[in-house]
Amino acid sequence: MYENILVEKTPPCAVVTVNRPKVLNALNRKTVEELDCAFFELGRDAQVKAIVFTGAGEKSFIAGADINELATYDATGGAAFAKHGQAVLNRIENLGKPVIAAIGGYALGGGCEIAMACHIRIASRKARLGQPEINLGVIPGFGGTQRLARLIGEGRAMELVLTGDSIDAEEALRLGLVNRVVAPEELMATALDMAKKIATKGALAVRYGMEAVHRGLEGTLAEGLNLEANLFGLCCATEDKGEGTRAFLEKRPAKFSDR
Repeated sequence: MYENILVEKTPPCAVVTVNRPKVLNALNRKTVEELDCAFFELGRDAQVKAIVFTGAGEKSFIAGADINELATYDATGGAAFAKHGQAVLNRIENLGKPVIAAIGGYALGGGCEIAMACHIRIASRKARLGQPEINLGVIPGFGGTQRLARLIGEGRAMELVLTGDSIDAEEALRLGLVNRVVAPEELMATALDMAKKIATKGALAVRYGMEAVHRGLEGTLAEGLNLEANLFGLCCATEDKGEGTRAFLEKRPAKFSDR
């Protein structure tokens, strides 16, 4: 179905892999379009409750944009490509299902931007992350200037964007850019274990929890608290809330129905 990506479903989880290892999984327009289609379908698949996103091969998660294609863009084409990429990353970020980035190597440029659009980031000790677009005479275009500052603060984001430097996994962990750092051979198992753990929870509570955190950061504390209270109320009206509380009182695992 796809030329540049792989989608493997093993309900309740799925794995999406950018499969261009010969070019370090570089992003071109076709790959971005395929990711858009894949995440649209995964968002509609009720059997899939959590997703792991990774890149093929040992060297790279996604090493950035396809430079041969980037070199052809003028102002109009560049803006269109950036807006399309931003829309695809917004789809990932607002999917309503957790997407866990398993970063096994270079996550540079668009690769770092995709990782930041995921909800949780797990990195191999061999990973390197950064926004080196300045070295090509451009800036990040898929949301890097915005998500990076929100994750690690304006000062450090400014440094990475303006120098084009990359950082190793341990520094990314210290800055809060990734959640965990693991041995390379443990990367996919760790990401899949986390995805499976989240998939055992009620899908509605997971969705509302993600929405509360994400949308809450866009407003004031008072607005975020109001949003949280409203979403908590919606949770209280679900069958899953009844099952979860009963299971706790009866000292048994909950069996959520996602209703």
